[in-house]
Amino acid sequence: MNIRQSWGHLVQLLLSLPGIGVSIYLTAVHYNGAQLVCNNIGLINCERVLNSSYSLVPGTQVPISISGLAWFVVMAVLAVLGLCRDRQLFRQGELLWTALGMLTVFYLLYAEIVRLDAFCVWCTVLHILIFMMFLFAILFLRSSAEEDEEADVELEDEEDQLSPVESRARGVSQRVRF
Repeated sequence: MNIRQSWGHLVQLLLSLPGIGVSIYLTAVHYNGAQLVCNNIGLINCERVLNSSYSLVPGTQVPISISGLAWFVVMAVLAVLGLCRDRQLFRQGELLWTALGMLTVFYLLYAEIVRLDAFCVWCTVLHILIFMMFLFAILFLRSSAEEDEEADVELEDEEDQLSPVESRARGVSQRVRF
């Protein structure tokens, strides 16, 4: 594994871990009725946010923290697969997945700001993680494309230096792989 080429997936994996932890905590609070470690006065009011209808998957009694947990687990899986396989394909998958995450974040921020007039610190941590992952996905996809361009230019330069016989032989050996 080439660390230079894989660091983007490592970053995404590392950012997924606290998201998984916070999502598990919020799910446990929901089902166990445990006391939240959060301020519940004024604008910062986790209790108001987490007891609202917006804290549930629409049309169900399932806490949205479970879908958040699933989102972070899928992101971690994409990152791990990207470390092991075709990095470009999984970088594209990470970008699409984080874009979906950002749409969800926008909806939940709308609910917090406009509908509830309150913020949940734990939710905000998750929103920030998703936003960071989205930005990194854009950065990593772009840097990956630039690396591919540089590799193509290097390959073309190398081929220009080969004699016609060496160039044909190289082309044949690249087409016939076992």
